[in-house]
Amino acid sequence: MCHPLRVSSSSSKAKVVVVGSLNIDQVCRVEELPHPGATVRASGYQTHRGGKGANQAISAQRQGCETLLIGSIGDDEAGRSYREHLKESEDIDVSAISLSPFPTGSAFITVEEDTGENTIVIAGGANDTLSRSDVAECRRAIQSAKALLAQLEVPITTVVEAIRLANECKVPVVLNPSPMSFTFPWDDVKIDHAIVNHSEATELLEIQPELTDIEYITQEINVRNIETFIITRGSDTTLVYTAGGDFYEVEPLPVLPIDTVGAGDAFAGCYAAHIAQGSTVEDAVRAANCAGALTTLGGGAQHPVPDRDRVEQHVVQIPKRRQAPRQV
Repeated sequence: MCHPLRVSSSSSKAKVVVVGSLNIDQVCRVEELPHPGATVRASGYQTHRGGKGANQAISAQRQGCETLLIGSIGDDEAGRSYREHLKESEDIDVSAISLSPFPTGSAFITVEEDTGENTIVIAGGANDTLSRSDVAECRRAIQSAKALLAQLEVPITTVVEAIRLANECKVPVVLNPSPMSFTFPWDDVKIDHAIVNHSEATELLEIQPELTDIEYITQEINVRNIETFIITRGSDTTLVYTAGGDFYEVEPLPVLPIDTVGAGDAFAGCYAAHIAQGSTVEDAVRAANCAGALTTLGGGAQHPVPDRDRVEQHVVQIPKRRQAPRQV
């Protein structure tokens, strides 16, 4: 049963509601990612807690927000332990994480040792049981939030219900439409901030986005009711487009990555937190670039996610906008 966030109305913390998945990540490290039909030997194997919803909630919480996670997890030892960990170790409000008769979701991750690049296969399990009614019970919590953050590792109808409620309550929506789905009903909801990586942008826009595609991308994000469209590109600049035709780049934080698993989730959670706290889009992206980069310096999707102090120590290395916005 969902209830409003535990924080009192006098708290100075901004509130973020996250709708998303919780998984147990099973990670193999290999010298080279296998090609179709190939079998390779792993040099190492580990199990971590993950899932885009939980990863992003942890990132938002560590940036100083009061965070509620709406999700579903197996009514098994792994699921109950996971929920207790989020409550006790991360101080996340878990009152809207329901226990399902289905097993806790799993992610099977292969990481290339030299580059940190990865492939991921998801088995939804309990995540697939998260329903529209689960979200509807949390209307008061969504109404009191400063941002709603969602991804697509839970049923799309559930995500759409959460976005619809946020739209009605005039709460900014941050959507990370991953894994990409061509069935997402962009016409039915308003997305204030959409975050995709370069390959997801290529799927969504049906082109490989280049810096010369401003007019086309502006047109496409308007068709999809997106106000701000952000494309992350790893060690390259992050691209920011607006429905009004503005475009600019934000420099990354230079690092030598060990493991890129969870970097995108750290980015999304940090970005949503800074939007909830009143930052400009540019400053939120600068902070999120730091969070994503710093996360690649450790193993697993959650443990290396930086806190606010660490992000603030590094964000000074990322320059402000290097050129005025271009108009279409």
